[in-house]
Amino acid sequence: MSTPSPETITNTRQNEGAMRVLAQFRQVFSAVRTNFHKLEEQVGVSGAQLWALSVIRDQVGLGINDLAARLNVRQPTASNLVKTLLKRGMVEVSRNGLDKRNVQLSITAAGLLAVSRAPGPVNGVLPHALADLPPEVLAQLEQHLSVLVVKLRADEQAARVPLSELVSGPLRL
Repeated sequence: MSTPSPETITNTRQNEGAMRVLAQFRQVFSAVRTNFHKLEEQVGVSGAQLWALSVIRDQVGLGINDLAARLNVRQPTASNLVKTLLKRGMVEVSRNGLDKRNVQLSITAAGLLAVSRAPGPVNGVLPHALADLPPEVLAQLEQHLSVLVVKLRADEQAARVPLSELVSGPLRL
């Protein structure tokens, strides 16, 4: 039996490292997905809807564009979230001032009840965990993930889609 070349050893180690990181991504996505499923079971709304409700609760009179900015989503996404919450009676819309296109959002009793029943952080477990990281770790993670995003040629628009929409689907463990 021959001794593996240094190149083969390097490739094997790199592949093993890639598999370990892939396993970590799977753990992260599994934790996020599990949290979203628990949330929907206990509260009856999606993670993005819950986060929107909490922002509207905390910023009475907020408009759609401001909501989109606070959730870091596109305006049409925020508008769709609000439409769903309106249909469910969890938010109300008022139109004040001269421009009737501008709306001010407020949360209803049903929306407050949903937020109060949330089992964890209302903005989601991943944003909460990321915000808890030491600044230097977060900066390194951002730098390294930027390299991966470029390597994947990832869609820039996906960065503004709520995570609950990206990881939805049946939970398989």
